[in-house]
Amino acid sequence: MILFLAARPVTAPPVRPAPRRRRARFRPLARLRPFAPYRRIFAVPGTRAFTAANLLARLPMGMLSISAVLMIAGSRGSYALAGAVTATGLAATALAGPWTARLIDRYGQSRIAVPATALATLGSLSLLLCVHYGAPDWTLFASYAATATTPNTGGMSRARWAHLFRDDPAARHTANSFEQAADELCFLLGPVLATLLCTTLFPEAGTAVGAALLLTGVLLFAAQRRTEPPVAPRTAGHAPTRSPLRLPGLPPLLLTFLCTGAIFGSLEVVTLAYADAHGIRSTGGALLALQAAGSGAAGLLYGLLRPAARPGRRFLVCTAAMAALMLLPLLAASTGSPAALAVALLAAGMATAPTMVTGMGLVQSRTPPGQLNEGMTLAVTALLGGIAAGSAGGGWAVEHLAGPGAAYGVPAAAAALALTVTLLTARRRPDRP
Repeated sequence: MILFLAARPVTAPPVRPAPRRRRARFRPLARLRPFAPYRRIFAVPGTRAFTAANLLARLPMGMLSISAVLMIAGSRGSYALAGAVTATGLAATALAGPWTARLIDRYGQSRIAVPATALATLGSLSLLLCVHYGAPDWTLFASYAATATTPNTGGMSRARWAHLFRDDPAARHTANSFEQAADELCFLLGPVLATLLCTTLFPEAGTAVGAALLLTGVLLFAAQRRTEPPVAPRTAGHAPTRSPLRLPGLPPLLLTFLCTGAIFGSLEVVTLAYADAHGIRSTGGALLALQAAGSGAAGLLYGLLRPAARPGRRFLVCTAAMAALMLLPLLAASTGSPAALAVALLAAGMATAPTMVTGMGLVQSRTPPGQLNEGMTLAVTALLGGIAAGSAGGGWAVEHLAGPGAAYGVPAAAAALALTVTLLTARRRPDRP
């Protein structure tokens, strides 16, 4: 038997091509791999819930201001009064916002955000009632100033991502990119929804719906306790923590954010004036939506890149790209073609989100974990201050320069100023990624 088996010819086993067929079968799924970073961060339990709630709470940020303008101007017949009331609220937010964020860092998001939002909601409802029943003008200022306690919902969401991925720079970069795209989406949809509600239902509808969404979203967000970052422990006799404004490297970033906010504020005013001057006033919002859409798409794509080993250098590159692309609307407006301006605004928006994402990452790296909400709120405050200054500068340029087309030099100048500040204050030592 052994001799018989030994005499049998030995043949190689047949080759099975099954593995190749399997790889070919799953090739379409491989195309989705570029979006794996986003799938990975949302695979963490609780992230989808707090993100959805935060988006609901963040949408009114793009609604409440324009709703107040439409409501006050429609009932009192004065855009000057409406603008003064909203400017007062913006100034009050710049003062109260960092203090609210400091309390959130000290006592936790759920303990502070809910009562702060409730007070802000009461301010919005008070404004609505004062407008509806014809109360004196000073009551409008007082009511809208009470909304300054609105917490920085985007900052609280970024703080949760920073806590969940404190040891994963790549995941933090992807999360910050998503948050920036979410900001663009809210500021894109918010004004459209507010205008629709105020013009089709009744003038107070935008403020009422915005206040309801804000309170509901914050309540749902605060209920997600398992993803809430813990409060930094404080021992007895612990010295008071100094303000993030005194931390090295943060004030130059805030100055750059101030210049970036001036880009947004002036671009909005000048674009609306350009559309009005060319007889296409109804499409002014659509032109601004193209800029926000370009920024949001660029933010999502930027999140697929690896985080920079030297974020300070990448921030310099991003601000340089933003300064270069902001020249496109100025050149397109000189041609007198709204279509060319639309393309230019879409392209110009593609540099703002990467700049904001990298800048927010630098704010996180230069701010202690126990002061993260305060640091990011200071960045948002700088943006708001820049938006206010940019709006005023853009309005002045529209009236005193040679037409709205030339006024596009204001956002271009603000972008150049942001680049200059970044160049002059660039840090030589690399930042922690």
